Amino acid sequence: MSKRKLNVALIGYQFMGKAHSNAYRQVARFFDDLEVEPVMKVICGRNEENVRKAAQKYGWEEYDTSWERVVERKDIDLVDVSVPGNMHAPIAIAAANAGKMVLCEKPLANTLAEARQMYEAVQKNKVPNALCHNYRFAPAVQLAKQLIDEGRIGKIYHFRGTYLQDWIVDPNFPLVWRLQKEVAGSGAHGDLNAHLIDMARFLVGEIAEVSGMMETFIKQRPKLAASDDRLGGVASSEMGEVTVDDAALFLVRFENGAIGSIEATRFALGRKNYNRFEINGSKGSLVFNMERMNELEVYLQDDPPHIRGFRVVQASDSVHPFMSAWWPVGHIIGYEHTFINLVYSMLKAFDKGEEFKPNFEDGVRNQAVLEAVDVSSQQRRWVSISEL
Repeated sequence: MSKRKLNVALIGYQFMGKAHSNAYRQVARFFDDLEVEPVMKVICGRNEENVRKAAQKYGWEEYDTSWERVVERKDIDLVDVSVPGNMHAPIAIAAANAGKMVLCEKPLANTLAEARQMYEAVQKNKVPNALCHNYRFAPAVQLAKQLIDEGRIGKIYHFRGTYLQDWIVDPNFPLVWRLQKEVAGSGAHGDLNAHLIDMARFLVGEIAEVSGMMETFIKQRPKLAASDDRLGGVASSEMGEVTVDDAALFLVRFENGAIGSIEATRFALGRKNYNRFEINGSKGSLVFNMERMNELEVYLQDDPPHIRGFRVVQASDSVHPFMSAWWPVGHIIGYEHTFINLVYSMLKAFDKGEEFKPNFEDGVRNQAVLEAVDVSSQQRRWVSISEL
C-alpha cells in the first residue's frame, strides 16, 4: 500500500538544513509503519547559488530564495524552520497563519516574547507544531525516560547537566552569526543550555526557579569573511564585538522538589560535543553522554550487594525505542539518527492528529528558563520562572 504524501518546505540549508534533509530522505525508508511519506518539495535560502547546490546535493525537487513565497505555496503542507534564531518568529508565524504544519529548530526564539507570539500563532490557527530537540530521540534517552516513569530510580533528587564544547577557544576564530546577539539571541546558553533545559524538563519535571551566571571570555574577534556549514568560516582583518555569552551555568529548583545544576560552555578544551546528564534518585541513578550516545549507565540500589554498581546498557536492541527500525543489536546508530527518529515521531503524531512533544509550548517553557537565567545573571539573585 502506497503511503500518503506530505510536501515539505525547508527554510535553511547549512548545518541543520543538512541534518533535516537527511531525516526526510531516510525516514520512510526505514520506519515501515509510517503511513505518510515526506516529499522533499522545496528548500529555501538567501544565496541562490548555494541553495541551488544544496537542493541538488540533498535531493530537494526545487529551490527558492524567498521564504515568504514558499510559505504561501498551496502545495506545501509542512514548513521546517532551520535558520538562525532571529528569523524563527517571522517565518514560523507566517507559516502558521498560512495553515501549515510547522517544525522549528531550537531554541524556539531569541526572546520569550517572540516564543509566546509563535505559540499563540500555532494555537490560533490550530496547526500541528514541533520543536527540534533531537537529543530526546536518542534511544538511550528514551530508555532513561522509561526507567524514570516505571519508578526504577524512585524519587528524583538531583539533575546535573553539562554541555561542553571547545570550538571557539581560539581568539582568532571569526565572528560567526552564533556570536552575535541580534542574530543568535545568546551564545552557549541558548545554543547548548537550551538542550539541557529541555532534557531536564522531559526527564525530571518543570523548573520553578534558577540562579545563574554568564561570562564572555573573548570580547572581540575578527569579522567573518566567508562562512561554511560546519560552524566555522574564514576570518577577515577587521575586528568586531562578541555580543553573546561564551559560558553560562546555573542552579535549578524543580517544582517537584528536586535540585540541579546546568552548565554550558564553548571553552572546555578537549570536549567536542560533551552533552552529559546524571540523575540521582532514591532507588538509583542514570547517566547519559551524547559522545557515547548508544549507552545508558544504570545504577539500581535494589540489586544484590555483591553485584551492585553502575552497569552500561547498550540501547541498541530491538526492544529499545526506535531500534527495531535500524540494525541488529550492537550495531550502533549515530547523531543523524536522532533527527530521523524525531521526524518519524513527529510525522506519526501529525498523521494521527495527536500532539507531538516537544512542541511550541515546550519552546515557550524552555525560553522562560533561558530568560530567567539571563535576568538572574544580570541581577545576581534567584529568579522564579513565574516572574516572567
